[in-house]
Order: sequence, then C-alpha cells, then structure tokens
Amino acid sequence: MEYHTFSAMSTTIVAAAQGSSTLVTAGFRQVEELVQAYERRLTRFSDQSELSALNRSAGSWFKASPDLIKVVRLALTYHHETGGLFNPAILNSLERAGYDRSIESLRALDRIEIPAAWPVPGRMPEFRRVEIDGQRGAIRLPRDLRIDLGGIAKGWIAEQAARLLSRFSTACSVDAGGDLFAIGIPAGELGWQIGLEDPFHPDQNLAVLTVGPGAVATSSVIKRRWKQGQTERHHLIDPRTSEPAETPWASVTVIAEQAALAEVLAKALLIGGTDSILDLTSRYPRAAFIAVDRNGQLLGTENSKEHLVELSR
Repeated sequence: MEYHTFSAMSTTIVAAAQGSSTLVTAGFRQVEELVQAYERRLTRFSDQSELSALNRSAGSWFKASPDLIKVVRLALTYHHETGGLFNPAILNSLERAGYDRSIESLRALDRIEIPAAWPVPGRMPEFRRVEIDGQRGAIRLPRDLRIDLGGIAKGWIAEQAARLLSRFSTACSVDAGGDLFAIGIPAGELGWQIGLEDPFHPDQNLAVLTVGPGAVATSSVIKRRWKQGQTERHHLIDPRTSEPAETPWASVTVIAEQAALAEVLAKALLIGGTDSILDLTSRYPRAAFIAVDRNGQLLGTENSKEHLVELSR
C-alpha cells in the first residue's frame, strides 16, 4: 500500500492505493488536483468560490455548475430525510458563534467576541425553500438564506477523489479528515482496518473498525472548538436552537454506502443525540453507527458489532 498526504479543506487528506507504483503516483497527483479544485469551488472561506457567489445571489436565480447542483440536491434530500437535523442553512448561526474564518485562523486567536450589532439567535431559515432548476442548471436561495456545505461537500469530495484514484489502482481509499471512502479491499486482507479515534486523546484509538468498500465518517464536538468570550464553542449548530449543539456524545462514527450520507448521518446523530437514534437508524437500516460518550464509552447499533474490535485500555 502506498500513501500520499496533503492539506486541503482545513484538514489532512490521506490517499492510499495498491497497484503499479507508476500508475498510483499519477493517480495521487490527479487526486490532489481534483480535491483542491473542488475546494476552490465549494468553500465558504473564499469570496472567489462558487458557493460564495451563490450565497451573494440569494433571492435570484444563480447559474450553477453541475457539481454544485449535485451537492445542493443531495443536501436537500438529506435535510428532508433527517427531519431537518441536517441543515446547511446554518451559516449565519456559525458566524454568530465565531466560525467566520477558517479553523486555522480561528485557533490563532485567544478568543473572539460577539459583535455588538449581531442579532440574537432566531428561527433557522428554511432550507427546504431552496429551488433547483435542472434544465436551466440554476439554483435560487431564498433572500434571507445563506448556506454552508462544509461537511457534506467534504464527504462528497472524498468519494469523488477515491473513484478517480480507483482508475489507477486495484484497491484505494481517500480520507478527508475523518470522511473516508474506500474502493476494493487490500490484497490479503478481509477489509480495511480503520482506527476509531479517542476524541479526548487524538493520538490514541478506542477500537479498530474492519470495513469493506464504502464510507466511514466521524463527526466530533471536541476537535473544532474555540473560545467566544468566556464560552467554549464548537462548529456543530443545532438547527432547532441556532446554537452549538448540546449533545451527550463527544463523537459519532457512521459506516454507510456513500461518503456524503455517512457524513450527514454522523452529524445528525450527534446533534440529535439519543432522541434521534430510533428514527434515523430505522430510516437507514444498512448504516451502522458508533457513538463515544463523554466518559469515553462506546454505544452502537447492533450491526456495528461486525465491524468493531475494542482495544483493551
């Protein structure tokens, strides 16, 4: 297995592949170019991105690329299927909580303050009101709505990158900061071995997952944190309150068939907590999830056991 690591989307991207070294090297180069191109298009942290242009166009029809339309259409589907727990219309709330710049820039500050003129949290804009005209290749956001596609875009990009890399390899995976998509199985193995990270001690694993082709995504309220005034904040906004979610879990990992779905379910389960388990697991019975609570204990669906090997601690 050969590996290639680079930085993009405010995280570390790790591509892994088996096959001819010459082909794999060429594949790694194309994967890096693809991820960086998608990042330039879908990031909210650049005024030059297509997503930023879409947000500025709110209230009017916006001529969008096929890729942006695909991601927004996926987001609308998952918004409906998660009962609104997944809601990209959180951008105003994210910025109010202090997440108005990249996480690297945010961490460089000791703390941030709420601007005096910033409005108090109100009702979340209705993402379901977003319109897509497939024939015209256009999207219209309601006038009062701006969106952040960070998580779902990261998962979707990881899957597109892995599918590209599979043209150059016999088995491969792309991991975008916890959103992983794998194609094939490494030679001589029963599956991909993936560490389930301890959210409180990132240099340690709580368990090892054995998974086949498909996706694994982890969402956490521990990693992306900052101080706003005297209050600790994180990046997972609960659309029911417009504030960073209060959840009994530190992280949730989901195993699913698509990377965007795994990412969305990990966030929805983390935000919804125990009240969301029955609805989401019954709607997606083929997905497996594992939560880590505040004491470092694991809780998962019955089908997660076939993937999980706990480590002695």
